[in-house]
Amino acid sequence: MKKLILSLTALTLAFTSCKDDATKKIDQSNITAAAERDAVASKFPVIKFEKTEHDFGEIESRTPVETVFNYTNTGDAPLVITDIKSSCGCTVPQDWSREPLAPGEAGKFTVKFNGSGTNKVTKTITVTANTEKGKETVKITAFVKPDPNKTTNAPAAH
Repeated sequence: MKKLILSLTALTLAFTSCKDDATKKIDQSNITAAAERDAVASKFPVIKFEKTEHDFGEIESRTPVETVFNYTNTGDAPLVITDIKSSCGCTVPQDWSREPLAPGEAGKFTVKFNGSGTNKVTKTITVTANTEKGKETVKITAFVKPDPNKTTNAPAAH
């Protein structure tokens, strides 16, 4: 038992006596690099749209229409848009830049709507980017009038 206690005491002394002051092992350049990395990591691009909704008003059924959504990067880091998708296939976003957009720079994308649907129609366009939220949305709306050339199958009067 004495040997066990003596061994444990020697082992404890060996570990505690080998410890140097931990602050002497810190490399100041690593602290600076970590601080810069953390400062940059907290900076995000911010996409600010000129408008977040566009109303086409009344349109004839199957009449294609389009609009442009303009935006500016008002954040502190380059903005990268990786994807733009619509809530359905009748609305097609296109023509956006996949290149990083520096803070203060502006960009745009076009949204084409084929005029499908009836009455009040709303479509959501989701912009996937490196913003803090990761996804931003804009909307288009229209009142689609019935196709005048399409006949309705109304029940015959007797």
